Amino acid sequence: MTTTVSAPTATMSPEPLPKRELRWEYPALAALLIGTAVAYLINLSANGWGNSFYSAAVQAGSVSWKAFFFGSSDAANSITVDKPPASLWLMELSVRAFGLNSWSILVPQVLLAVGAVALLWATVRRPFGPAAGLLAGFALAVTPIAVVMFRFNNPDALLVFLMVAAAWAMTRAVDDGRTRWLVLTGVFIGFGFLTKQLQVLLVVPALALTYLVAGPPKLGKRIAQLLAAGLAMVVAAGWWLLAVELWPASSRPWIGGSHNNSILELTLGYNGLGRLNGNERGSVGPSGGDLPARGGGMWGSTGITRMFEPAQGGQIAWLIPAALVALIAGIVLCGKADRTDRRRAALILWGGWLVVTALVFSFMAGIFHAYYTVALAPAVAALVGAGAVLLWRERHRLWARLAMALAVGLTTATAWMLLSRSASFLPWLRWTVLVVGIVATIAVAIPAPRKLAVVTASAAALVAFSGPVAYAVDAIGTSHAGAMPSAGPNVGHGRMPWGNGEFGPDGPGMGGPGDGADGRQQDGRAPQRGPGGQQMPPGTQGPNGFGGQEGPGAIGGLLNAARPSDQVVRLLEQNGTDYTWVAAAVGSNSAAGFQLATELPVMPVGGFNGSDPSPTLDQFKDYVAQGKIHYFIAGGRGAGRNGANTTSTSAQITQWVTENFTPTTVDGVTLYNLTTH
Repeated sequence: MTTTVSAPTATMSPEPLPKRELRWEYPALAALLIGTAVAYLINLSANGWGNSFYSAAVQAGSVSWKAFFFGSSDAANSITVDKPPASLWLMELSVRAFGLNSWSILVPQVLLAVGAVALLWATVRRPFGPAAGLLAGFALAVTPIAVVMFRFNNPDALLVFLMVAAAWAMTRAVDDGRTRWLVLTGVFIGFGFLTKQLQVLLVVPALALTYLVAGPPKLGKRIAQLLAAGLAMVVAAGWWLLAVELWPASSRPWIGGSHNNSILELTLGYNGLGRLNGNERGSVGPSGGDLPARGGGMWGSTGITRMFEPAQGGQIAWLIPAALVALIAGIVLCGKADRTDRRRAALILWGGWLVVTALVFSFMAGIFHAYYTVALAPAVAALVGAGAVLLWRERHRLWARLAMALAVGLTTATAWMLLSRSASFLPWLRWTVLVVGIVATIAVAIPAPRKLAVVTASAAALVAFSGPVAYAVDAIGTSHAGAMPSAGPNVGHGRMPWGNGEFGPDGPGMGGPGDGADGRQQDGRAPQRGPGGQQMPPGTQGPNGFGGQEGPGAIGGLLNAARPSDQVVRLLEQNGTDYTWVAAAVGSNSAAGFQLATELPVMPVGGFNGSDPSPTLDQFKDYVAQGKIHYFIAGGRGAGRNGANTTSTSAQITQWVTENFTPTTVDGVTLYNLTTH
């Protein structure tokens, strides 16, 4: 009798790891996760409120469940932030539990970082082994822009976590072909939509292609399972969209960032196609107006090298060349493997993620900020971890050694370029990287005994991670506040498409030589700039409403919150609970600082940019007649001064207030008591 033994298929679970590997793997994982948590918690409070625009919404949601559900900027629910609310929910629950402070807002973001690193380790480990998983997790943890964004309260921290979670679920689906993993993938993407809308869809092509190519079932079933995943995605995101659309507009807040009070308009316009083609009505334009078609070039030049330009390069570009080499070499190594080969499936997933997202970022004509590149970090890290292990195992082959040499050489050149852009930032580091990189590039191409090969690999790792780690350490030691955080030293600045104001890697109105090293002020913020790029006095604004972050008593501006003095806060708090809104101010950041200081609702007239038609002049007059608003705080984005857009609703409200009420100035802040004429 003949016994037939079937060969193991590519979809079977991996064999148990040898005990020797288990002994070092889990202590190393614990060190990685604990190290990530500790490093990210260091100096966390230096970031203060982070992005006050979102911190004010967190404060509102911590005291009002209605504001929690809609993502309102204020607890009285006048207007929402310009994103869905999912990214706020964890922070709001934390504030409800621990009170309103910087740590209760930012620690949940750090926990998301630890979770993302753990999930990436688990996802990469399945097809490539423990070393690849740990290397990928480490690469993600030290990516400069990841260090910034997981210590900040923008939506990107939760977005990246959910994207990695979707990749993890898809990897499990490729392993066993069960529909539940595809449904879970769809759920993660759906909640990613509720975090930052259409950006999460950039990874969907890679996820779908991965299962379509490598899923274990037959083609018909694979297609049906992908449709189930799509349905799960729609349900996970659609329930909230449907609720908002069906909710009577008169009893919910205005949808911030929209001109017609519609979440669908926001989804498809300002946060959707407008980001791609630059036609963004209500975007960040001169004097509170709309941007010119195709963005007017404000967000930098588009093209294939955009990820390597000064604003983005130091944030994400360090390992992109190595990741691309790893992707190509990995596909070649998989050769004629079975259709369901897990390694090739993983390369399709991470490679598709990287290529699609990088190309969209490189050519999108609308709003683009350097911190968006954090969405590339998991894919780059995964490919580097996987490729390093794959090529190491095949180092006996000449072409594999040459591929490793190419990756090390390109990484050396990239690090040299990026570090040379800030010559005063650790000037010895670029020379060290260059010398060690050249030696390592030559050494990895030469056959060597294992011990010598380990030394060479260590040198290559030093080259790969020295720059990112240096930027990461700098990011941890630097305070980040405002709308556009970035990691590392100042490496140059561009110009706005209107006026003469300058902007650097930290955003419009910021950049250029400052009070401290590398163009940064001693408190870690870049100095404010006025016409011609001159430094502006603390507490002032540029001609278009940019700036406004410095000094107590400042009214805030487009990108930074007000910082009211104690005297102003005491004035607002006096009988503050007797009013629906203790004050109103033009622009969300102008209102946010006063709201966070008083923990009372402050109406952000016109939303983030001061250009949303909420409230109308008639509505505002009605609120004043009913005694719902105590003070109007003059100034702010789009408030009809310094050449601002005088046809906007916020400008009309400002004009009506100034013509009918008497101003009072307290510590440089002009207030109008709307309860007295």
